[in-house]
Amino acid sequence: MLLSDVLPNAPTDTADALTLFDAAPAVEADAMIGTWHGAELPTGHPLDGLLAASGWWGKQFVDAETVHPLLFPTGDGALWALNPLLAFSGLGVVTKLPGLRGRDYRGAISAARPALQTRAPKARLRTTRYRGVDTATMIYDQLPINDVFRRLDDATVLGAMDLRGSKAPYFFVLRRDDSLPVR
Repeated sequence: MLLSDVLPNAPTDTADALTLFDAAPAVEADAMIGTWHGAELPTGHPLDGLLAASGWWGKQFVDAETVHPLLFPTGDGALWALNPLLAFSGLGVVTKLPGLRGRDYRGAISAARPALQTRAPKARLRTTRYRGVDTATMIYDQLPINDVFRRLDDATVLGAMDLRGSKAPYFFVLRRDDSLPVR
């Protein structure tokens, strides 16, 4: 999925992304149930480009207690869930070493799938208050990260990753797409 497919006039900096986020209505947690295809919303955040370089496909919300935050495509048209602790435990290093950014990690992640894959849920879905609005939030089980959602339309949400220690949220867009099985 391309960002331009779902948000043709996408903001390009944090202030404009926050303006869009704050203007969008809240999302009921139950409305997030399903599988969602994702795209990054580059705003100058230190994480910009990392999910795309990894080959990240999206997220799956089975129910409030069963969430797979990082889905990746298989070679045969399905999706698999990656353990976020293994993927994000080195975020501080990656954001401080520009030589690690801008590379394509799809092959490495695909090759490491046996070690990185999980069938266990690694996040939960709750309603939390963020920027003064009660809205659906994905709470990672093992990391200090909350992904907070606002509705852009019936099939599209804007996500703001609230990461402890980050001065600004990292933004992404999710579009509902239940077409691929998760294995």
